[in-house]
Amino acid sequence: MVPTQRHRWLTLPDSRSARRSGRLISYVLDQARDDFARRHPNAHFGPIVALVAAYEEENNIGDVLKAMPTLVGDLEVSTLVVVDGGSDRTAEVAIDAGVFTCVLPVNLGQGAALRLGYELAAAHGARYVVTLDADGQNDPTEMATMLEPLLDDTADFVIASRRLGTDQTTDRFRQAGVKVYAAAINAIAKQQLTDSSNGYRAFRIDVLNDISPHLAQDQYQTAEVVITASSRGWRIAEQPTMWHPRASGTSKKGGNLVFGFSYAKVIATTWARVTLGNRTRR
Repeated sequence: MVPTQRHRWLTLPDSRSARRSGRLISYVLDQARDDFARRHPNAHFGPIVALVAAYEEENNIGDVLKAMPTLVGDLEVSTLVVVDGGSDRTAEVAIDAGVFTCVLPVNLGQGAALRLGYELAAAHGARYVVTLDADGQNDPTEMATMLEPLLDDTADFVIASRRLGTDQTTDRFRQAGVKVYAAAINAIAKQQLTDSSNGYRAFRIDVLNDISPHLAQDQYQTAEVVITASSRGWRIAEQPTMWHPRASGTSKKGGNLVFGFSYAKVIATTWARVTLGNRTRR
């Protein structure tokens, strides 16, 4: 039947490009998994995995890795760096440091790199995962503080707070944004967080196994993680930490306006997805 103008208005977009994109992403992730298996054929992590997703941070990540603890109490800490593509020497610096390293052949975004890291941590024996930024803004020596509520069984997921601790940066726009977005997420997730956009986080592995299938953001994942974990009933706590200025270079997440708009979009889309999912389950 020849399509009428009305049929043309109602025709859905061709889904071939979406399927092609999905297959390409799956291919890239498979390449990274194979890279990790070749590099670490008998990998077994300690109970704690320090997970760093890194994109073109060759000048910063070396000092971050040098400061990583090897023990928290009597629990061994293994460091895993997921190199999110890029064209600099980030991968070489991580490999030379002797840490577990997984290299994505192209850049997929911090959220995608972290999801791959969660998968590898669960597959190789981790009980706890701590995420840190590669740019030096999080202090690895505070890892014991981050893990304390998990080890004491008073929380399932911990997020660092620069507002409860010390913020050494001077960008007042970002500081105001931290307060605004914390208030927005608190209203959505029914939490009382002071800092919902901090990349320094600690999880029980069962939390990550539960929420990972529901994570979709390729960037600005912190808001998505908090909203998703809260909606699924996990206990969330904060710990005061130091927030340092970036060691060198500039943020890969864009300027203040771009960052602010993008973070707000992630909050809105995650809230919509979680709300729709809750209604569907009823």
